[in-house]
Amino acid sequence: MDEYDYEDFLPRLDKCLEKAGSRYLAFILLGNHFHLLIVRGQRSLAELMRRLMTGYAVNFNLRHRRVGHLFQNRYKAVLCDFDSYLLELVAYIHLNPLRAGVVEDLRGLQKDKWCGHGALMGELDVGFLAEEDILGHFGEDIKRARRKYESFIREQVGKYKRGELSSGGLRRSQGITSVRYSLKEQKRNYRMRGY
Repeated sequence: MDEYDYEDFLPRLDKCLEKAGSRYLAFILLGNHFHLLIVRGQRSLAELMRRLMTGYAVNFNLRHRRVGHLFQNRYKAVLCDFDSYLLELVAYIHLNPLRAGVVEDLRGLQKDKWCGHGALMGELDVGFLAEEDILGHFGEDIKRARRKYESFIREQVGKYKRGELSSGGLRRSQGITSVRYSLKEQKRNYRMRGY
């Protein structure tokens, strides 16, 4: 993957988001994968991702004179239900380049144009990123909100290990045992009602 491939991805994403009536809250493009935190619009996430990934793969294959699948598996979607988990996801996604050693520090992360962190800090303009949806969690005044967001990100550095937040919003937010209990309880209730 080279600079052109990265430059092809974001405008393509913006077009797909516009068609779907969606927006994104966080993103990171790395050499072998990407993360997006999307607020779904009128159209389904499946349709948005199909358009994005198919169009990108076709262009990538033509440009690099290759054939076959570009993406190993179907995208993974995790439902995010809680505000606290939402902010954890933003930090997890935006800190990916730091964990991967792509950038050396938070200053480098802020200048990384393939990461939404710089846009939230006011350094970059990246299209459909819904900055106000994230910064609104940190206050109404944009300057103060950015400072609080920056402090939040600083606190999160080193917190996440690879794949730590991949188990899902509900399971992560409520804890594994409470979800198992909820499912067990739900099955018991269905049996009692004769379903």
